[in-house]
Amino acid sequence: MSLAFTRRHAAAVVTAALLLPLAACGGNDDAGKDADAGSSASASGAPKGKLTVLAAASLTDVFKTAGVAFEKENPGTKVTFSFAGSQELAAQVEQGAPADALVTADTKTMDGLKADTGASTIIAKNRLVIATGEGNPDKVENLKDLANADLKVVLAASEVPVGRYSRQVLDAQKIKVKPVSEEPNVRAVLSKVELGEADAGIVYKTDAATATDKVDAVEIPDAQNAIADYPAATLKTSTNSRTAEAFVTWLSGPEAQKILRGAGFQKP
Repeated sequence: MSLAFTRRHAAAVVTAALLLPLAACGGNDDAGKDADAGSSASASGAPKGKLTVLAAASLTDVFKTAGVAFEKENPGTKVTFSFAGSQELAAQVEQGAPADALVTADTKTMDGLKADTGASTIIAKNRLVIATGEGNPDKVENLKDLANADLKVVLAASEVPVGRYSRQVLDAQKIKVKPVSEEPNVRAVLSKVELGEADAGIVYKTDAATATDKVDAVEIPDAQNAIADYPAATLKTSTNSRTAEAFVTWLSGPEAQKILRGAGFQKP
């Protein structure tokens, strides 16, 4: 079996698997529109057509807002997002998933995909906090408290950027934590705390901010914290490369940066 056939077969499988989540995250439901809806640009070179963006789970809320703003600024475009842990997104890219751009929550994942992407640009930064139940019933005050054997702590898996950052800050403070579960992305960690299935978890500050009615956020001092970089890049397999490039460039522009700052992300 040739390598080309194997890659095409893998891409077909991934495409089928992504259909439902992509539909759920937005996009164009007008199936009757003809193929030129996905064209890369109008004759004038303006961004146009459908765009599929693979994005880190921690960008779920803010990118939905950003997508609407991009479409408003660029009539004729339609942006669809697929959100997952950065390691899952990397696997999708490597398997040939049909998409136009990628935004991860760390540079390590993006750097590992250089053969599949254009040049990347950091569009935002983030930091960690400890998420606890509303009112912080267990009185968690710092990282050391997470070592309490009576506390149910949940972390993201070590291959997930937020899980790697979490272990980085814990190891630096020589704190041993035995999580009750290891989750596939930061939103899954947050959900465990929201539902009361965990007493505490380490998440991004921006994720905790989306659930202030259900969780409290305990700040981690700068000297003990880790900063997450969010790089964005086009995908070489994009069928709408000009619009993909326009979107990645737009993410560093004033309107997108205003939206990201409003959601609590730091300047790149």
